[in-house]
Amino acid sequence: MRKLLYLTFSMALIAALTTYAMWAADRPAGHYLSDLRINLTVDQGTPANRGNLLGIQPELFPTDYQSPDRLHRKLAAYLQKAQLQGLLNDKTIVVLPEHIGTWLMVSGEKDELYQANTIEEAMNWLAVSNPVQFLRALISARGDNRLDDAHLRMKAKGMARDYQALFGGLAKEFHVTLVAGSIVLPEPTVIDGTLKVGHGALYNSSIVFGSDGLPIGQPQRQMHPTFSRQDVIEANDGQSLTVVDTPAGRLGVLIGRDSWYPENYRRLDAQGAQLVAVPAFVNGRGTWERPWRGYRGSSAPEVASLKPGDVSEGQAWHRLTLTAQPPGSQAIAGMSVFLRGQFWDQGSAGQSFLSRDGQHFASEEARGAHLLNLWL
Repeated sequence: MRKLLYLTFSMALIAALTTYAMWAADRPAGHYLSDLRINLTVDQGTPANRGNLLGIQPELFPTDYQSPDRLHRKLAAYLQKAQLQGLLNDKTIVVLPEHIGTWLMVSGEKDELYQANTIEEAMNWLAVSNPVQFLRALISARGDNRLDDAHLRMKAKGMARDYQALFGGLAKEFHVTLVAGSIVLPEPTVIDGTLKVGHGALYNSSIVFGSDGLPIGQPQRQMHPTFSRQDVIEANDGQSLTVVDTPAGRLGVLIGRDSWYPENYRRLDAQGAQLVAVPAFVNGRGTWERPWRGYRGSSAPEVASLKPGDVSEGQAWHRLTLTAQPPGSQAIAGMSVFLRGQFWDQGSAGQSFLSRDGQHFASEEARGAHLLNLWL
């Protein structure tokens, strides 16, 4: 009797594990419907032979990340619209928003993940659907929030591969220089033209791709991560800011809140930066109009011009982002581009803007995907 019970239990366990393995391996491709429209909401300057800064503020949702091909289809549609409007040339620098690459972590997943009601539920599906990858990542996770670290780390190699193939491919396809927003990866580096990941801390990093599809220089790592992510994403204290050469001039990249610190512009000035791109993200629907909450977890600059509550979040971004505002920055122009959309219960805010001669130009439209163009 005992042997029979043991045999029955063993067979049931094997059947359960087999069923789970088959379920976890199954990745059905659901129907894909997404709005590919985008409007040119800001167009400043006169076309010349000096190129232009072109910001793409996309409107993205989890289903856009079901595969890299789907995300490519949407972003390529945006660029095709810009091309039809005469906004792309060999000297164009396209700027994409912060974390546009980070959500590649949910690529190739099961329908249950995309249909989840909350981001917590979605991350649970991510772990359950990839048990081996998740457990390996959890073992090597760092910091106080090991669960979130594991979620971001578990598919890092594939994310790095897809990020370069997607955004390097778009740069080559449309013959532009492309600031590929940002992506969270463990110790990212470029080796022999290929983006690689390490085993250490997670960094929010941005890469600039040339029109040949290859990275220009090394990833720029963020120095002042968003307060809510500081227990997962490492602040880049040891690496200096770098400037890269593009057909339109020398370009510096400041990720998100890095653009709030005057010292960063002085570092870019010292390297002859003529243009500044700011990939950005503001979490929470309606946050743009609410009172600014200060530097939150990061040390304030030596001379802080604002105090929490003095202005709205949007006004703070305009005041603190010093692109093309002498003497704060000697660059001739700059652009801040925000990620918009809805990722489960996590909304977004932020209205992209461009800067030139101390003036900011922003779209007044809050919804939909936007193009912002500045002729140099």
